[in-house]
Amino acid sequence: MNATSKGLWLGTLGVLIFSLTLPLTRMAVGSVAQPQLSGVFIAMGRAAVAGILSLFFLLATRAPRPRRGDWPLILATSLGAVFGFPLFTSIAMRYVEAVHASVMLGVLPLATAMVGAWLHRQRPSAGFWLCAVVGSALVAAFSMLHAGNASSSAGMGVHWADALLLLAMLCAAVSYGAGAKLAGRMRADHVICWALVIALPLSLPAVLAAWPQGVITPQAWWAFGYVAVFSMWIGFFAWYRGLALGGTVRVSQVQLIQPFLSMLFAVPLLGETLDAVTVAFGLAVIATVFIGKKMPVGTAAKMATGVIP
Repeated sequence: MNATSKGLWLGTLGVLIFSLTLPLTRMAVGSVAQPQLSGVFIAMGRAAVAGILSLFFLLATRAPRPRRGDWPLILATSLGAVFGFPLFTSIAMRYVEAVHASVMLGVLPLATAMVGAWLHRQRPSAGFWLCAVVGSALVAAFSMLHAGNASSSAGMGVHWADALLLLAMLCAAVSYGAGAKLAGRMRADHVICWALVIALPLSLPAVLAAWPQGVITPQAWWAFGYVAVFSMWIGFFAWYRGLALGGTVRVSQVQLIQPFLSMLFAVPLLGETLDAVTVAFGLAVIATVFIGKKMPVGTAAKMATGVIP
């Protein structure tokens, strides 16, 4: 198996792990009518739990300290993946269903590809970008078709929740791009670990301050445990390694299937429903992923020497 294929498989594994994040965050945070853990507690708690695990992991693997030039990228990864994305999504998920949130974040692959192309000086072909744009347009159209049904009970709060979800998408794209660049010169599992460890001075006090006072259901605690250990930690091991091996621009397109995986998980976990339109859009988006990964992607150096990417 070549590096690109291995990267795509690892990226798919990461996406599979991440696809449970929104449904389980919704389960952990509850709804407006039946609130559970607060969004701040979930965001800071998952960062603190994963940060402590990362500290022991770095010590056990005798991880070398990052080079001076790596720290800006580690900071960018931490701000996006440890703070921005978890905080914005955790707060928003109390006001929207997992299906709605999944389609709102469906444009993440295009944003990640844009960041990755800029950081890694990659030059995707026109056909590759066309697939990325078509896939993102499909999920955007799906979002508009279903937004009313998915969030009609949330009133004006939906506007703010959607804005938070878009901010979360931007944070994730930046962190994915920065983390992938780091994973090209240091161990992929060490990338997220260092990003989590440097966040501990903020995440630990924040989670203690936001500790829940009321009675929380076991389901909410189990959901919190998943997003802390898998979404915040183990999933990134596979994801950043996949981006480093297969290329950020190409592997990021696997994310196009994540919204529909999240919807499928939301059915048994949250009792949400799928219809024929959802299935049709899902198949169309998955088709763009397989077409897009066959499109050429080259580096700036190859472009300069006249090699067709």
